[in-house]
Amino acid sequence: MTATPQPTGASLLIDALLAQGVNTVFCVPGESFLAAMDAMYTHRDAIHLVVCRHEGSAMFMAEAHAKATGRPGICFVTRAPGASQAAIGLHTAHQDATPVILFIGQVGRGFMERGAFQEVDYRRMFAPVSKWVAQVDDASRMPEMVNHAFYLAMAGRRGPVVLALPEDVLSGAAPAPVRALRPALPVRATPTQAEMAQLMDMMNAAQRPLLIVGGSGWTAQAVDDLRTFVHAAGLPVACSFRRQDLFDNDDPHYVGVLGLGADPGLHRAVKDADLLVLLGARMGEVPSAGYTLIDIPQPQQVLVHALPEAHDLGHLYRPDLALLATMPELAQALAAQPVNAPLRQRLQPRVQALRLGFEQFTAIPAPATDAKDASEGASERATTVAKDEAAPIDLVQTWGLLRAQLPADVVITNGAGNYTTWAHRYFRYRRFGSQVAPTSGAMGYGLPAAIGAKLAHPQRDVLCLAGDGCFMMSSHELATAVHLALPIVVLVFDNQMYGTIRMHQEKHFPQRTHGTALHNPDFVALAHAFGAHALRVDSAPALLAAVLQGFQANRPTLIHVRTNPENISAGATLSGIRAGAKAPSGSH
Repeated sequence: MTATPQPTGASLLIDALLAQGVNTVFCVPGESFLAAMDAMYTHRDAIHLVVCRHEGSAMFMAEAHAKATGRPGICFVTRAPGASQAAIGLHTAHQDATPVILFIGQVGRGFMERGAFQEVDYRRMFAPVSKWVAQVDDASRMPEMVNHAFYLAMAGRRGPVVLALPEDVLSGAAPAPVRALRPALPVRATPTQAEMAQLMDMMNAAQRPLLIVGGSGWTAQAVDDLRTFVHAAGLPVACSFRRQDLFDNDDPHYVGVLGLGADPGLHRAVKDADLLVLLGARMGEVPSAGYTLIDIPQPQQVLVHALPEAHDLGHLYRPDLALLATMPELAQALAAQPVNAPLRQRLQPRVQALRLGFEQFTAIPAPATDAKDASEGASERATTVAKDEAAPIDLVQTWGLLRAQLPADVVITNGAGNYTTWAHRYFRYRRFGSQVAPTSGAMGYGLPAAIGAKLAHPQRDVLCLAGDGCFMMSSHELATAVHLALPIVVLVFDNQMYGTIRMHQEKHFPQRTHGTALHNPDFVALAHAFGAHALRVDSAPALLAAVLQGFQANRPTLIHVRTNPENISAGATLSGIRAGAKAPSGSH
């Protein structure tokens, strides 16, 4: 009779992850957690180990996977160099309120405090961008600390947790748990009936209310409940920066997004509102237009603020009604509220006016030819366009076609850069979970996020947007996507510059641009070298045809898109910025 192997810290760790329902782990292998990888080998049919090419990308994938599933994303990296490179994804999870657990291999306990090879105190290193940083120094406590990590990652304002794993703890023996582990359950907070009654009284008294939704922790059911309430009350709804998928953009009650390059009319609507209802939205720098739309600490509007974290309520803005609530519970309570018909009737003209402003701001001129007819054979023609022959594409028309033709449940990922402003302004996000983007403004996010999102939802089409500078920060993960045979489509918008920085440079230091030009590779040849499909296009119809074909492929597709450098963003040109800028004193 074969004796049952003695549990180790590593086997207890993987058992704890399985108990939490983890089925996907992202990593870059390291010798510091080899015992954990060996324990994962035992359960290789239950846990998909996604091996990445860079720790920053691995964290981005885990963070995007968490956004797509609503459960903590799991990432393993090795000691100091690997942990340092994972920091960008940790910061993104912190700012985006995404539940992620980062496991870091650590030097053995007997080597600590000696400046050992790749030794770092992770408590001090990651405390500012994590909800909790701890080290498992006793293998028997592994189930306890993993359980605590999952609870913390999902409780209140969600976010990242870090656990350091000394090598000798992973390989050391430990007693088996007395009882089988169970998954952590998210902590819920429900508003009281009195609070709901007070909110409805405020709404019934308001003449110019505006509801703004944002944050994390939403579910498809919560979004449906929110829509039920909005339709009953007749409210106008705006979404916070890169949270446009929380309300159907085609709904007549949707009036825009408070992001970069937002509609000035929507900014005026926020300032002129006599009642602001912020649901999950913290209204940080970007959605508040540099903290100019709501006075700090005393808003000029009557303010209702609902957040899942007590610490955040009143932190910047003093609310007239503070609701400590998680979004699913709050939305359910709102959907159950009785609404007076006069409220809906009274607000209808305001909603229609704000909606008209949104439609005018996002209007797309009619194309010169029928999009369907123009796309006939476009994909075949596009493959013959040489690098130097590719003409800049009209991005407004491009997004008009994509808006009309992409599936309603398509998932769009992007990193940071001015190329995103066309998508955020002109595309209509129709379904919950269709926008996976970093509110932290991290470059290089789009491609790893597309991989994470596609692994979470293999049945949904996934489109990655990347600028030429943004793409090159994680282009190596094309190897990962090819290895996994993921039919994601990557649009690389190429204006041969760090466009956002160039825009600010032209504004603040006109005629003195320096250090923002890029010399790019042949993106099509680069993608082919990785084993991906690749082509360049010279028209909006050709791009649309290539995207739709790429969704049906058996591996990733990269589409190289030349853009006009003069059109620096969806709302500005370089010459226009120069004309309005003043040269700094002393320049010549």
